[in-house]
This record gives sequence, structure tokens and C-alpha cells, in this order.
Amino acid sequence: MTNLQTNPLTREHKVVSREEWIAVRQELLRKEKESTRLRDQLSAERRKLPWVKLEKNYVFDAPGGKVTLADLFAGRSQLIIYHFMFGPDWQEGCPSCSFVSDHIEGALPHLAARDVAVVMVSRAPLAKIEAFKKRMGWQFKWVSSHGSDFNADFHVSFTKDELAQGKVNYNYTMQEFPSAEAPGLSVFYKDTKWLARTEKFELPDI
Repeated sequence: MTNLQTNPLTREHKVVSREEWIAVRQELLRKEKESTRLRDQLSAERRKLPWVKLEKNYVFDAPGGKVTLADLFAGRSQLIIYHFMFGPDWQEGCPSCSFVSDHIEGALPHLAARDVAVVMVSRAPLAKIEAFKKRMGWQFKWVSSHGSDFNADFHVSFTKDELAQGKVNYNYTMQEFPSAEAPGLSVFYKDTKWLARTEKFELPDI
């Protein structure tokens, strides 16, 4: 066992009685509950956001051939697209996106039961995606947007000229960004007449 007095990570850490710890923990719990209630309120407001009708017919490369955005719904009314950072000239996918993807497959049956399809999209050519997907042991659907406007239209990929200007349009604002590829989620709803985008938001770095 590490000596708490000599371990540099702990020797400056305050040590108190169980009673004192409970009092401090209860105060933190109060703040945590306030945060949860605020998050619930923000989530409700997000669900009330207006939608955007999609006019463009996006086409992707998939293992079975070309597919449209409408095809990605796979018969369901809702579609979640994870913008997986994997550029055309990259040799492998983003480590942070890979960490997220390692935790997705268990949720897929539950989402499917609730009329939701989940698909990964990257600008890397399909052959690179398939090789990396096999290496990682993933089974979820992953298509390539290589050569299309999809990533640019959803502000998750940036050109060299955009990056050279110092700021790019990401997460609804102009800001500095360290990569030509960015992570994010886009959520869509489909009915018999039209498609609508409901939400895209930045994911935190892992």
C-alpha cells in the first residue's frame, strides 16, 4: 500500500473524520441535484427546438453500394449519425471517437426498439473504414461520405483554406479548431414527405 504521507498525489489532500466528510458530501449532493434539474430543463428546451427541412439528397458509400440519407433510416423514423473523425488521408480513426464507439453496440438494440437507427459517417474512403472497423471488432453500420458535401454542410470537416484563416464554423460559432475533422452528432426525423435535422452538437474530448 502506498504511504499517504509520501505519495505526492495525496500528501496535500485534506483528511477528515467520517462526520465531516458526510457534511461536505451532502452539500456537494445538493449542488449535483441542482445541476441535474438544470440539465433536465435544458434537455426539455432542446427537444422543443424547431427543425430544419433537408433539401439536398446526400449519397454515401456503403458495403452494399451507394445509399442515400433516407436509406440510412433502415425503416425507422429517427436516425442518429455520429460524425466519426477519420479523414481521407488518415491511416486510422480518431482515438477519442474509437473510445466512444467501443460503448455503442450494447445500446443499439435498445435504440432500435425505440424506432432509432444509428450510423457512423466519416470522410475516409470506404476501404479504409472497413479495414479499421474489422481491426476494432465493430459491427455497427459505418458509411463513407468521401467526395460529398455532407461533412462540410454539417460543419464537421474543414478545408485547408478554412483552417488557415484561424477560425472555422463549428458548434454554431466561429472558433479555433486543431483538426480538419471534428466530432459531433446529427439527429434526423423522417416521415413520408420530408427529412428534418433536429440537432447537432459538439462532443467533449476524451
